[in-house]
Amino acid sequence: MTLRECGVVIPRIVRAIDYGAEAFGLLRQPLLPSDLIAIAQRITGLREFEDANFEEALALLLQSFEREADLSVIGRMAAKWDIVRFLSNLLRLREAERRTPGILDQSIEQPIFITGLPRSGSTFLHRLLGQDRSNLVVRSWETIYPLPEEEGGAVAKARAVDRQLAIFAKMAPDFQHVHPITAQSPQECTEITAHVFRSLRFDTTHHVPSYQRWLDDTGHFVAYAFHRRFLRHLQLRKGSGRWVLKSPDHVFALDAILSLYPDARFVFTHRDPLQVLPSVARLTEVLRRPFARHIDRAAIGRQVTRRWESGALTMMEAAQTARIAPERVFHMRFPEFIRDPIASVTSLYRYFGLPLRPSVAKDMQSLVAGDPNAGYRGNKALASDYGIDLREERYRFSGYVACFGV
Repeated sequence: MTLRECGVVIPRIVRAIDYGAEAFGLLRQPLLPSDLIAIAQRITGLREFEDANFEEALALLLQSFEREADLSVIGRMAAKWDIVRFLSNLLRLREAERRTPGILDQSIEQPIFITGLPRSGSTFLHRLLGQDRSNLVVRSWETIYPLPEEEGGAVAKARAVDRQLAIFAKMAPDFQHVHPITAQSPQECTEITAHVFRSLRFDTTHHVPSYQRWLDDTGHFVAYAFHRRFLRHLQLRKGSGRWVLKSPDHVFALDAILSLYPDARFVFTHRDPLQVLPSVARLTEVLRRPFARHIDRAAIGRQVTRRWESGALTMMEAAQTARIAPERVFHMRFPEFIRDPIASVTSLYRYFGLPLRPSVAKDMQSLVAGDPNAGYRGNKALASDYGIDLREERYRFSGYVACFGV
């Protein structure tokens, strides 16, 4: 069966399952933190978490799932699997720290955080920088299995993640088109902070406005403290290097990042917001559709436009007030990057005073040649599908466009 055929047949099967589950009351059985914690403890044979600072966030997330996310049967199964996985990893990470106290002595020096408007070249830039062995990146499989030596080895775990991605591709056939990913792809940091249930990732994959408001009000220090802890585990296995970390949502956590990584450097990616907004809305819909019984495109449009208006204002404030020293922020504009990715990367290295070895540049050029247009396959999303008024958004983002020349 082709992906297109799957995209027609599987949603029908899921709807039929939902109707049956609703008839038997299965959709009214809540996911409870205590039950999920007990499952993770039973699976791992471990009981000790480093601390319990995740419990409030987990409880609020589950409440939002129950009251707002309109989870399908698949959505409930996926949420349970996801949360048990995170909890199991927390237990295993703590046990590893108990056995090897030096893990937390690892020093993370001068990491580079790639952030900015989404759909602006950051994913492909991350992949390019991952070609340099001096750079450390978090691979997709590592966010799911951070301790592979305890679970069958890195090769086996990467293969397992590729199988998981193949299953998701059948449920969401458009996903690999709008955001191609494999087990070896560099992954976004929201998959790391999700372990302590304080991640901006959940607001993309689910409609959870009350949880998101709580997270915005609470801040991101706890999430990024865990982020640093997670990197220390990976660095012990990978060896020393310069971490290159990516997520558009980093822009909402600059204070936490600067507090925990005081020597961090940043790449702000910029693109015409009128091209960004429909594309982000489309990606959000694609990610949510397998997990929700109903999708409100207009609500997604409102969420995306307001969220990234806030993100744009944050970048402007950071630039205009020198909140981050200018020499620590490189600005990358999407048209220039698409036109010549290697020239943009060369400028980035030069800006931060980093050596770009000819062999690395050659590897990067090979990646560009094999994936032209920086991995972008065109944006078929229509603003009108999501209730986005481009004339209104042009006015809203006019300050950002003028500030960064996009």
